[in-house]
Amino acid sequence: MENMLKNQEQLLSKIATNEGHGENSAFFDGWKAYDMNPYHPTKNLNGVIQMGLAENQLSFDLIQEWVKNNPRASICTAEGTDELKDIAIFQDYHGLPKFRNAVARFMEKVRGNRVQFDPDRIVMSGGATGAQETLAFCLADPGDAFLVPTPYYPGNDRDLTWRTRIQLVPVVCDSSNNFKITRIALETAYQTAQESNIKIKGLLLNNPSNPLGTVLDRETLTDSLSFTQEKKIHLICDEIYSATVFSQPGFISIADIVKENIASCNLDLIHIVYSLSKDLGFPGFRVGIIYSYNDMVTDCARKMSSFGLVSTQTQHLIASMLSDYAFVDKFLKESSKRLATRHGLLCGKLAKVGIRSLKGNSGLFCWMDLRRLLKENTFEAEMELWRVIINEVKINVSPGASFHCSEPGWFRVCFANMDDETMMVAMNRILKFVIQSKEIEANNSRKQCWGSKLEISLSFRRSDEFFMAPHKMSPHSPMSSPLVRART
Repeated sequence: MENMLKNQEQLLSKIATNEGHGENSAFFDGWKAYDMNPYHPTKNLNGVIQMGLAENQLSFDLIQEWVKNNPRASICTAEGTDELKDIAIFQDYHGLPKFRNAVARFMEKVRGNRVQFDPDRIVMSGGATGAQETLAFCLADPGDAFLVPTPYYPGNDRDLTWRTRIQLVPVVCDSSNNFKITRIALETAYQTAQESNIKIKGLLLNNPSNPLGTVLDRETLTDSLSFTQEKKIHLICDEIYSATVFSQPGFISIADIVKENIASCNLDLIHIVYSLSKDLGFPGFRVGIIYSYNDMVTDCARKMSSFGLVSTQTQHLIASMLSDYAFVDKFLKESSKRLATRHGLLCGKLAKVGIRSLKGNSGLFCWMDLRRLLKENTFEAEMELWRVIINEVKINVSPGASFHCSEPGWFRVCFANMDDETMMVAMNRILKFVIQSKEIEANNSRKQCWGSKLEISLSFRRSDEFFMAPHKMSPHSPMSSPLVRART
């Protein structure tokens, strides 16, 4: 076997044989655990529940209703076939004009119509993944680096570096100020890179933040813009969760800050990544957007988009949907309301058993603090706790280490990718785990408590009646599996 692998490595490229895709992390291992034993309300009650997938299903019924009521929006219906030929043969990589215009107007709407976007600067890509990589190719050479504040989305390590061969340099943030990005942290990371002869080409911000579920305030955005302008490096703002903000403070786009500082700002250094995967729940449509204020980047990215275009059928459908302004208004309001309700349910239940989470107001997840459950303050202890949660509690949550968090004990918990009944099952598993862990801790020393998995193996099924209110559960409620969905 070893000889076969060596032969393969000699026959194939370095990209094909290296581990740059990053699947050897707990972030992806949790998905594999779910794939091997997925929960089902009737067929597999003891399966793993997927809470490691940032997917927005809470308002998909509104999307389905619109599609049913607008059959002409699809070229695959009797009502829409009149446009079949024109749409099917269109292959201009600029994209359908009505699509670019509709996306630009939607981006403006989400940002409170405070800024305007030029449809001619809308560049398509195969999801935000493709958009990130395309920008990386446009802005940096192999060996160059981007600064990225921690904790950050693990997929960045794949999307931005695997094929481009660039590097990511962490800007270390911590819980002392709720993981806020500071000028000192930016300067420290930049200086450390300089001392290591690493050329910094840009700063990548994720706003709203994945995994924190928080928005960047005006001060942080302004300071980040000032920092990148002074260093003459690029500022890339990933704003793919911009329409998931469900409470104050509201979302402020980097476009707002650019508008306020237009006289003193080098626009060639400003770029926005956007997508419809999170805001509308369309991960399978692979609609990614690059919006750059730099003419050369826009031109180059559009040429490179040939490697990952959005199908014209998808463009046509989405253009029709986003041009229905009454629907867009209804969807954004209802989605915000449902996200707020689900977020409040999760964080409220956790708080009742003494588990705090970072105060968030956006995204499809919460940043859960389990530091008090660690055997010791180490990332090894975090992984030990995570294995218990996966193998015993049968829930996939993502450990902070996979997000490059600077402190052990934090976990990302996704709450929008499941129905209400599955959510209640997941919550009750977590509550039982915490309560029983407290009981064990009260009766044993900390070392004895965590010394054996047998001691904390939980009898979930035997205590379901105690933790689950009968009216909350419907064992026959269907649950659609996210096995084959885009994973983020």
